[in-house]
Amino acid sequence: MSISGPQTFWNERYASADFAYGEAPNGFLASQSSLIRPGARWFVPGDGEGRNGVYLATLGARVTSVDLSDVGAQKARALAAARGVTLDAKVGDLSMWAPEAGSFDGVAAIYVHLASKVREALHRAIVEALAPGGHVIVEAFTPAQLAEKLPSGGPRDAELLFTAEMLRADFTGLTVVSLEEVRVTLDEGPFHRGPAAVVRGVFRKERA
Repeated sequence: MSISGPQTFWNERYASADFAYGEAPNGFLASQSSLIRPGARWFVPGDGEGRNGVYLATLGARVTSVDLSDVGAQKARALAAARGVTLDAKVGDLSMWAPEAGSFDGVAAIYVHLASKVREALHRAIVEALAPGGHVIVEAFTPAQLAEKLPSGGPRDAELLFTAEMLRADFTGLTVVSLEEVRVTLDEGPFHRGPAAVVRGVFRKERA
């Protein structure tokens, strides 16, 4: 997980030997494993300590991840090595990401909470980067998360949260395979644990 904030915040979050969001992949991403083909090119923005990118790599995908935290990227590379897979973990600012058109077969955007204009620009870039037939898998917190009495994670700033309709607008031009706002119980490391309000979606770029 990564948001547009100081690199020092995320480096401190990931400084422990433990994994802030666990080593296992996000449950919704894992439920979409049928979409991941061996050899396919996947991009994982805000991958933090690498749990989701490494998972995709174990399924045979060629994975590139970008995160603001160099500490997170180091842990991601170490986790990949421990699992016997390759992960191209880069350190970078997602607000400046400029991919080549059609350069990825899939994108897994899991809890990537950004200011609205940065989020919209990133999502437009994702649409451009997606090859025909490719998929985007998204999970993130909705504004309803702010009402949780025992927060299970996520920003406490409404501008960094988003809804199903916002995703539908951001990914205009893609087919909505599934999209819903649901309440779930998270168990993803010490910072994502307990009842949560999330939006989950799968989008596909149709072939011409």
